[in-house]
Amino acid sequence: MSTPLTTEERSVVLEVSDLSVSYGKVEALHGLALRVHRGEIVTVIGPNGAGKTTLLSALIGLLPMRGEMSYLGERQSADRSVEQLVRQGMTLVPEKRELFAEMSVGDNLLLGAFDRYRAGHRDQLETIDHVFDIFPRLMERREQMAGTLSGGERQMLAMGRALMAKPRLLLLDEPSLGLAPLVIREIFRTISQLRKTGVAMLLVEQNARAALQVADYAYVLETGSVSLEGPSGTLASDPRVIESYLGFGGRQ
Repeated sequence: MSTPLTTEERSVVLEVSDLSVSYGKVEALHGLALRVHRGEIVTVIGPNGAGKTTLLSALIGLLPMRGEMSYLGERQSADRSVEQLVRQGMTLVPEKRELFAEMSVGDNLLLGAFDRYRAGHRDQLETIDHVFDIFPRLMERREQMAGTLSGGERQMLAMGRALMAKPRLLLLDEPSLGLAPLVIREIFRTISQLRKTGVAMLLVEQNARAALQVADYAYVLETGSVSLEGPSGTLASDPRVIESYLGFGGRQ
């Protein structure tokens, strides 16, 4: 059993309240509030169309949002840019992975450190070694073109590239999408291990069973608002979650 985090270690990395996002006159998210602490994995589960990807896009600055958002203790303005948030340590691993297919695994990883390099940091070689420790398969595929990787390897590369930026908060959008069950277990085992580095993670995931097993806290998003929230173990045994997202297999 892991050692409980101190109050300082559990400092709030991200907090949003009354968050709303609209596409024209259609409100995709409304009145949403959530919080993520340092070294914590928070998951957002829910059906397709609930607004999970919209949430991450709004947080990282890809979509305009209304409401209040605090990141690393600082109130974020409505006109914050993606570049500004990335520079402050917020990184998104998108659902489609968005790799450079004609570039090698190693070069894709180095691109993840570009903003740090531009800011004067020269620790990319040390960081890439750390990423290879987490994903040994990427080391084996270092010279291989990203477009030739398997689905699981592409997901590892997308996560590794995000880690090259040394994030304080990692936003993960459907990391299990399109992967075989064995690969999904490997990906989620890695996500769990990343907790030890102190990075906070906000995990959007349709595979509710896997997400609740790895997360500390969970939110259920339905039709643009939070319908349930609580410690992941509590939600995993909630009859409403079992019936809607886990099936009878959720009853242990």
